[in-house]
Amino acid sequence: MTFFELEVAVHRGVFARGLEYCWNMCSRVMDLDGASTGELVDALASIAAELAQRSAPDSPAACLQLAESLAAATDRCESALAGFVACVDTHGEAKRHGYPSTHAWLRSRLGMRDARAKERLTVARHGHRLPAVASRWATGTLTYGQAATIAAAVARLDDHDCAAAETILLDLTDQGYSAGKLAAIGFRIREVIAERDGTESPDAESRRGYERSWIDSTRSLDGGRYIKGWLNAEDAAIWDGTLGPLAKPSGADDRRDLSERMAAALTGVLSGGHTATKVTVICDLDTLTGGTAPARLSDGTPIPAVQARRIALAAGVSPLILGRGHLPLYLGHRHRFASSGQRQVLETLYPTCAVVGCEVPGILCEVDHVDGWVLSHSPTDIDKLALACGWHNRYKHANPRQVTISRSSDGLYSYRLRPPENDRTHPTGPAAAPEPAAASATAAAATATARAPASVPRVQRRRDRRVPRNPARTARRTGAP
Repeated sequence: MTFFELEVAVHRGVFARGLEYCWNMCSRVMDLDGASTGELVDALASIAAELAQRSAPDSPAACLQLAESLAAATDRCESALAGFVACVDTHGEAKRHGYPSTHAWLRSRLGMRDARAKERLTVARHGHRLPAVASRWATGTLTYGQAATIAAAVARLDDHDCAAAETILLDLTDQGYSAGKLAAIGFRIREVIAERDGTESPDAESRRGYERSWIDSTRSLDGGRYIKGWLNAEDAAIWDGTLGPLAKPSGADDRRDLSERMAAALTGVLSGGHTATKVTVICDLDTLTGGTAPARLSDGTPIPAVQARRIALAAGVSPLILGRGHLPLYLGHRHRFASSGQRQVLETLYPTCAVVGCEVPGILCEVDHVDGWVLSHSPTDIDKLALACGWHNRYKHANPRQVTISRSSDGLYSYRLRPPENDRTHPTGPAAAPEPAAASATAAAATATARAPASVPRVQRRRDRRVPRNPARTARRTGAP
């Protein structure tokens, strides 16, 4: 039976710590003081995997105690994780693995939401400025929520104000203040410092003033939009003159209020009076002829079938001929750049960047030759193109060995990033001293590297190795004998 046991043995007045755990009937004893960081992480992962498979005890009181103990242990694990993230961020390791930033690595590889990734990155970047917080967090006298709140409060303060704010917030923590109250006090500290330095800024609406019009538009989760704004006198007159007549009740049975009629008038003007407006709705022929299958926008937002048919009544419908497996046929010529028609089809097929885990919308991506235009002279055909964001497009062509390209049965390409070839999964602590022979070989290699002209560009080295096709012509041109 699988079991875990943590024991503390006393031998001749010296405490010896050992961790004994059994995995698949194999027992192993680990000395915690002598174990490397990688071994501790592996052991913790094994324990967590086993704990996740256990069912909760029947006693609510026991569950409460276990939950408090597990939460405290999780907070200390978060302290160690913050140190790892800080090292990755400081040395730019995420970019070597194909991620634009540490924030993108946290979201894609570690599966964090945007707010969670920002919070952990803030804690990691400001941990060295908060020595007391880091020490208390590692010893378990400070929770992750309290540490993250203090780090966010001092993120934009200089070192002097950061130290003073750390002392104040830790004192309030000892007095029993919650993380929410610490956040409010931290916000007040920043306001006081801004007033002292004369750097306080008004809110966004006051900053804009009342001379120029502005509109804010926020998208909701269901595909709708919230609109908020201000129109100056001139623009308000245009608004009233254009939308006022259209917003009047259409008859005695018109049950809409003024706000609903104004929204209908605005969308009517935008759809009929603005020739540059373009909305791409993708749907099947069955949907247009009365089916119930929903349509979708180019970014993947679903559209009810009834609304899609209503849009099609006043819009131009462009048929897209698809082959077997919904694979588009040729839409352009064999040129360097994709045509507008090809890009429209690619935006339909790829809602986001082709790199797995990248969330850049397809409408903001670049058209990428899958096999490479420069290296393989790949044709600009629709079945050889994909969408990739600007960063991953350049990364793919600069690091082709770190990108795995696969194609689904529908003809869509997906790019998967691989770690560098010399990557090590688990650092096992300081490197061991090399053998004498290995040490001499390493020193010789280092000396050879130092003597080699590393600053010579790759193109220049290739040019030096190039053999002229006609030696006689080259001699006459250069004047050599």
